[in-house]
Amino acid sequence: MTQPKRWLLTQNSDMRRQGIFNWSIPAWAGTLPDGRTYNTCPSAGVCAPLCYARQGSYRFPNVKARHEANLMMILDDLPGWEREMTEELQHKRYQGRWVRVHDAGDFFSESYVRAWVRVMRAAPGVRFYAYTKSVSLFRDVVEPDPPANFKWVISLGGREDHLVDLTTERHVDIFPDEDSLAEAGYTSRAEEGCLVSVLGPQKIGISANNIRHLKKKQGDHRWSELQRDQDGRRRGPGKQFRSGRP
Repeated sequence: MTQPKRWLLTQNSDMRRQGIFNWSIPAWAGTLPDGRTYNTCPSAGVCAPLCYARQGSYRFPNVKARHEANLMMILDDLPGWEREMTEELQHKRYQGRWVRVHDAGDFFSESYVRAWVRVMRAAPGVRFYAYTKSVSLFRDVVEPDPPANFKWVISLGGREDHLVDLTTERHVDIFPDEDSLAEAGYTSRAEEGCLVSVLGPQKIGISANNIRHLKKKQGDHRWSELQRDQDGRRRGPGKQFRSGRP
């Protein structure tokens, strides 16, 4: 009996409603089944303990195993993963559709980013988007010559927030609730859908997931504010860097 094809790209119920396909790896840091440790979000800051992708369904054994298997493909054979992803994206089901790169995890190395850029260039009929905190990596590798079919948005709450000019650069911030993001002059992703983050206004706000212990940790602050506070404590008195705060 022929086994059904195992697609690399998947769709959860929310993505399916929006017609978006998705690629995920484990969020932040952990240990693989073979004992190797990893950090898929090297620029993570205050977002790490507040991350939705380390809660709920992401911890289900089948979901966790799938994300770990995806990461091991990359770590063990990046050229093989690139070939398989490139081949899959030629399928008619992806033509004219969107692929979100990372529902969990981030671009964690230069070689991984370059592999994705080549995959994107080889699939001109597919559109890709991503949220990322890997600001300096994108400055060096992606921004000088981005694929025409790739859009991205900087997600605040990371250790490289200070590199972002919030007055000119597209970004997303996480707020305690819808009222606070509206008061700050941000457009709500909840009202407009996921793609508004890369296609809509420059400033997009997302209200915190309704997870009680995470909301308690976040309090009345947005992630960018918590990150600035953390950066200030780590710098100590007399040490400054350029702030992205308008």
